[in-house]
Amino acid sequence: MATAKYFKATGEAGDATELPADPFDGVINEAALHQVVKAYLANQRQGTASTKSRGQVAGGGRKIWRQKGTGRARQGSIRAPHWKGGGVAFGPTPRDYEQRLPKKVRALARRSAFNARAQNEQVSVIEHLDVDAPKTRRITELLEKLGLDGRKVLILTSETKPNVYLSARNLRHVKVLPFREASAYDVIDASDLLIEESALNGTQEGGDNA
Repeated sequence: MATAKYFKATGEAGDATELPADPFDGVINEAALHQVVKAYLANQRQGTASTKSRGQVAGGGRKIWRQKGTGRARQGSIRAPHWKGGGVAFGPTPRDYEQRLPKKVRALARRSAFNARAQNEQVSVIEHLDVDAPKTRRITELLEKLGLDGRKVLILTSETKPNVYLSARNLRHVKVLPFREASAYDVIDASDLLIEESALNGTQEGGDNA
């Protein structure tokens, strides 16, 4: 059974706590994790890069000079790729980079990501996490107490908590998400996880979108 550091809501350390078997079952499937991370990054690409071929560039409809007798190399158009202002040879055109993966593969990768962080002792559980008003200082002080300041932290809450999200929004290396919405990429991209205790008690499969 995997364990994690436990902290009270005030930031005081408590006894280590056991993590639930779902999703912390100890299995790390690197192949599934690689597939999902690669698909996630591919799906972030816009695919809008575009260039014009020689047939799409304006001008160049007339042969520059006659074929023979000039002593120069034969040329057909000033819009050929080797001419300044000409078209691009084999340039990029708009395309769709989307990759789709089976739901079970995404779920397996998500569990693998959580297990990888747990095995490296990069998971912390906090009793309760909430702030009465959006204050960046509250989150900063809490992370300092937990020894997570300066780290790339993913905070996972039991539900959507606007005040917590707004409090951490200005912190460059801190990201806040509801537990069920965290994907494998979100988990593996963070160096440390801070999970609200109630989120683990109500664990549900989710966040497996690549």
